[in-house]
Amino acid sequence: MKTEKPYQIKLPIFEGPFDLLLHLIKDNEINIYDIPIVEITQQYLEYVDIMKDLNLDVVGEYLVMAATLTHIKSKMLLPKPEVSAEEEQGEDPREELVRKLIEYRTFKDAAGFLREKEEEQKDIFMSTPESDDTEGEDILLDLNVFDLLGAFRGILKNIGGGEHFEVTLDDVSVTEKLNYIMDVLSRIAHVHFEELFSGFNTRMEVVATFLALLELMRLKLVVIQQATRFGPIIIFKAVEDDPDGKDESNN
Repeated sequence: MKTEKPYQIKLPIFEGPFDLLLHLIKDNEINIYDIPIVEITQQYLEYVDIMKDLNLDVVGEYLVMAATLTHIKSKMLLPKPEVSAEEEQGEDPREELVRKLIEYRTFKDAAGFLREKEEEQKDIFMSTPESDDTEGEDILLDLNVFDLLGAFRGILKNIGGGEHFEVTLDDVSVTEKLNYIMDVLSRIAHVHFEELFSGFNTRMEVVATFLALLELMRLKLVVIQQATRFGPIIIFKAVEDDPDGKDESNN
């Protein structure tokens, strides 16, 4: 009898647990110095559950942070001892986490600035996909994989069929879905994220398509953009400049 093996995918486009926390803080417009730990922990665990279900090879480090958040949450929920107004209040359980988050964000912003300068010095010009849907609007180029996970969570809820699932080689063909996405983008200029999953009747088809999209992102074969914050996510086929500096789309 053939033994089914879980499908696992390694994606360096995932950065780390601090990036997910900063994404949630930004997405919820939260003051980093006053994190609602119960709400953020719940959302963080939902993202981790999706990554676990997808068999993404990034879960270990995220589980460590999940344990840290859960510990902080438990300390925050403990009854506080009665103290007089003169007595000093105890240390905020979130203090160490906030300090690390701010430190991480500072270094990340500095690294991003240096990377931008390096790209400028290389004289690299990225081709921006044309889209009548986004004409006249600012394009958010910093859309990340966590934005996609959030949108994917909504797709799964609409599909139904249970909260958890296992991706097996017998059930899905990520390569097939990868070819499907590229075929769609060869026929039309762009596709909205939700439209990419329309017509699928099973969760496995949806999961395989999402994994294929992540793989295409890793290979830099697609560009993911958003016209407005919280607006529709739009997927384009990446456009490369030819060696002579001419855009291939002009040929």
